[in-house]
Amino acid sequence: MKISKKILLPVLAASLLSFSFVDGNYFEIDKNLKLFSSLFKELNKSYVDELQVEKMMHTGIDAMLKSLDPYTTFYPEEDIEGFNMQMTGKYGGIGALIRTHDDYVIIAEPYEGFPAHKEGLIAGDKILEIDGVSFKGKTTEDVSNTLRGTPGSKVNITIEKPGTGKKEKLTLTREEIKINSVPYYGMMNDIGYVVLNSFTNDCSVELKDAIVELKKNNPKGLILDLRSNPGGLLNEAVNVSNLFINKGQEVVRTKGKEENSDKPFKTRRAGYDTEIPLAILTSGGSASASEIVAGVVQDYDRGIIIGEKTFGKGLVQSTKDIGYNSKLKLTTAKYYLPSGRCIQAIDYSGKYKDGAEKIPDSLRTKYKTANGRIVRDAGGIDPDIEIEDEELSKLVLSLYLKQYFFHYATEFVQKNPTIASPSEFKITDEIYSDFSSYLSGKDYDYKTESELLLEELKERAEKEEILDQVETNIKSLEEKIMHDKAQDLIKYKTQVSEYLEGEIVTRYYNQKGRIEAMLDTDPFVLKAIETLKDPAKYNQILGN
Repeated sequence: MKISKKILLPVLAASLLSFSFVDGNYFEIDKNLKLFSSLFKELNKSYVDELQVEKMMHTGIDAMLKSLDPYTTFYPEEDIEGFNMQMTGKYGGIGALIRTHDDYVIIAEPYEGFPAHKEGLIAGDKILEIDGVSFKGKTTEDVSNTLRGTPGSKVNITIEKPGTGKKEKLTLTREEIKINSVPYYGMMNDIGYVVLNSFTNDCSVELKDAIVELKKNNPKGLILDLRSNPGGLLNEAVNVSNLFINKGQEVVRTKGKEENSDKPFKTRRAGYDTEIPLAILTSGGSASASEIVAGVVQDYDRGIIIGEKTFGKGLVQSTKDIGYNSKLKLTTAKYYLPSGRCIQAIDYSGKYKDGAEKIPDSLRTKYKTANGRIVRDAGGIDPDIEIEDEELSKLVLSLYLKQYFFHYATEFVQKNPTIASPSEFKITDEIYSDFSSYLSGKDYDYKTESELLLEELKERAEKEEILDQVETNIKSLEEKIMHDKAQDLIKYKTQVSEYLEGEIVTRYYNQKGRIEAMLDTDPFVLKAIETLKDPAKYNQILGN
């Protein structure tokens, strides 16, 4: 279908007029928009096949935005539902995680208290049909889009139960699904512990409610777990910070090109608890709003940060309506913490090199916390106590990607109707032996670092035409370092058991159970408890 000049030219003209009033670089904009218009008209007029206009435009838009930063994104009308879910944590559906297995999509985990869970769907259930249509060979996106819909509407699904092969037809009523921002909270050795996994609408209310419950146990300290929390809404970062610091204190200041983007964000209420010893757990996946909260707590010396250096995202995004039910989420400012630092780790302007580049450590500027401790900008939040997470073995990664933990747990549930509580259940030698037998003959091959290096050595020797001279030595090395999967199951027993335990416990106690089961061996949590229960060490870190 060809595009009429009556449609295309007025749109471009309107764009030109709008740019002429708001941007001083009018000539370059005018020139390049005219070039774009001319190019598109020639394509539309002369290209041998009919143009897929929308696809071409989206490709052009995506390529243009890709040259800026990864957070500036175009959301066409068909993607708005996904965008809204990111912002609110809400959607209409049945409430279940799904994944592919062979030719079908299966239930990975039903969310507790929502339609899938209430109707008895379990992990491993195979989705055969939805509303009478076969979903063999469909993707998780296909299934997700079909299962989602207006709350109150009904959807008919046909499933096949794992193990028995029994088919069931169910009618589920969709509900508004709200993913909890606080999936778990509880007490550990007189210390309160709470997980915050996203900064969606009202997450600060959920967090406060959890802390209120924990305070009934008179905790000697509080652990706020922000590991792998990717962030979210800026105003919720302010509200969460406000739980721990006094009214009127600056949480963050934004600075950008637009006049109204330069402004401070201050706490507006009395802090809920500004005294309880506080430890925040971070990881390399803690970003954006998570880093604001961690940075505020650090800059005011309100608590300690334990874990890994955070991601380093100091950019603020705003959402603009751009017509036709589409939105543009774009970076409009950088944010600065109370000490004055911006923790953005990657420069997208080409200031240091051509293209995106991590800002060198030598260029990170020093700032001071309220107590005079040194902190730095341009590289995320540096923890006060650094802990490196255990590196995932290639064995565990292979077992996870091949879904062997998942499928073994599905079989385990069929043989074991109940298990002990999450904190008491452990992978015994008997269970581990059974899991090892289950893996016998299954494909979960992987290559060790030594094998990869040896392959590289062979390739280089071949290129340099000396392979014949060293081939005997290489074969000898291969025999020595060839991994034995059975031996690796022994070597990495602890790590394999932890992942297997988490998968099994989830089947009986959902996500809350998985988190609880992992806590007593979590080195981040154990270090936080140890430090919070040692007031002298805690105060020494803060410079009190």
